[in-house]
Amino acid sequence: MKMAENKIKKPLTTMRKIIVALAFIIAAVPGTRTRLWSGGNELACRITTSEGEIQVRVYPNKAPVTAANFLRYVEAGLYNGTTFFRVVTPQNQPDNKVRIEVIQGGDVEEKKCFPPITHETTALTGLRHRDGTVSMARNEPGTATSSFFICINDQSELDFNGRRNPDGQGFAAFGRVVRGMDVVRRIQRLEADGQTLKRPVAIISIIKLPQKTESVKSKK
Repeated sequence: MKMAENKIKKPLTTMRKIIVALAFIIAAVPGTRTRLWSGGNELACRITTSEGEIQVRVYPNKAPVTAANFLRYVEAGLYNGTTFFRVVTPQNQPDNKVRIEVIQGGDVEEKKCFPPITHETTALTGLRHRDGTVSMARNEPGTATSSFFICINDQSELDFNGRRNPDGQGFAAFGRVVRGMDVVRRIQRLEADGQTLKRPVAIISIIKLPQKTESVKSKK
């Protein structure tokens, strides 16, 4: 993973309409039931891992394309059986002047991946890479597919105009952890060879939760 407020209101509004339209196109592709849940501003998902459970809120109203993409993989069951495989700490990125802290997972087999999605910057969505933010990994803008990461501590350099990625476009945030950051931090502390976990953490399943579901159990 190659990991400001935008004050131009009218162009932002026009672009948001385009992004929302694209999200509906993505949702309408045969073989998936993903949609934008227009009746609410957020949706809960539970990530069950071999280290415990993580509950996240996804924001389809703020990041419609990115949220729809993530939920499409969730509904297709394609995250089940993947792993958290990468951990980034202040100590294991000696070649990066701008250092971050994240865990990364959700790599789906390439032949099973859906097409890459349009890049939604944080300037467009208003979301930021804070402690617990869930965001999409990418190479060039518009190349994100299944792989996602979770921030540990605030990571403003991953936002639009941030310095972590030379193109300055940042990454596409679409949700945040609401329970289970202890699990996220525990995964980050596991033994790694560079940034690759020696024993990747199994993602047993990622499922949507009924509205108002609050309980999450984590492994002690």
